[in-house]
Amino acid sequence: MADVPEHLLRRSQERRKALGLPVEGADEGEAPAAENAPEVDEAPAAEETAATEAAAGDTGGGGDGGEEITESVGGIPAHLLERSRKRKAALAGGGGGEPAAAAAGGGARAAAATPGGHTQRLLTVVKSGSIQQARAEAQDKVHVWPHLLAIELASILSLTAFVTIFSALVKAPLLGLADVNQTPNPSKAPWYFLGLQELLKMFHPMVAGVTIPGVALGLLAITPYVDKNPSNKPTDRKFAIIMMTMFLMMWAVLVIIGSFFRGEGFNFVFPWNKGVFFEL
Repeated sequence: MADVPEHLLRRSQERRKALGLPVEGADEGEAPAAENAPEVDEAPAAEETAATEAAAGDTGGGGDGGEEITESVGGIPAHLLERSRKRKAALAGGGGGEPAAAAAGGGARAAAATPGGHTQRLLTVVKSGSIQQARAEAQDKVHVWPHLLAIELASILSLTAFVTIFSALVKAPLLGLADVNQTPNPSKAPWYFLGLQELLKMFHPMVAGVTIPGVALGLLAITPYVDKNPSNKPTDRKFAIIMMTMFLMMWAVLVIIGSFFRGEGFNFVFPWNKGVFFEL
């Protein structure tokens, strides 16, 4: 009995008490009489007995001679075969006059004939395919190595090869030696510093060299902490895209003005009137 669950033992004891049968482990005086027992549903027992009948019918009639069956046949337990034989004998003797009463009596006898006084019931039916293997969800991520670093290495090598070949074939547009006695007019910084030089033309050096660039770089630095959306779709990263676009447009406009719209004395001129005062 150690292998039988406790809740099944309790259900078996309650059923035997309802049928007025003795219960193992309980006092004989406490077992209720069969005539005073409440009405119970014998459908499970009847169905169970019918199932064993069908199983015993294929065993070749072993046990019909009245002898007790003690060996399993065709994988069917011996106690189920014995219950089927007794059920057949009861139906044959009663003549089938009262099927309901016979089913109830057969269920009671089957419960009594079961070793240990326990009945077997079908608890649940699991459909095929309802149990599926759990798999991890697919993630749109790859490892840095080798997927990302391999692409970056290929890009660096390609750019290095292009710059090397270009510098070997094309001469750099260098000017003459510097003359301290002759200052070029206008005197312009390299193109990547023309944005700052343009700001110096418009604002105070403290504002143009420290305040405006510092605020712009600070806004770019805090953008990832404000816009924490992990999506890479432009419609989901509007704040980050707006900040970067404003920074690039502001710097591009300042560089273009300093390169093509500043003439002698770094004054504002139109390139189609005075020409372009800019050399690489």
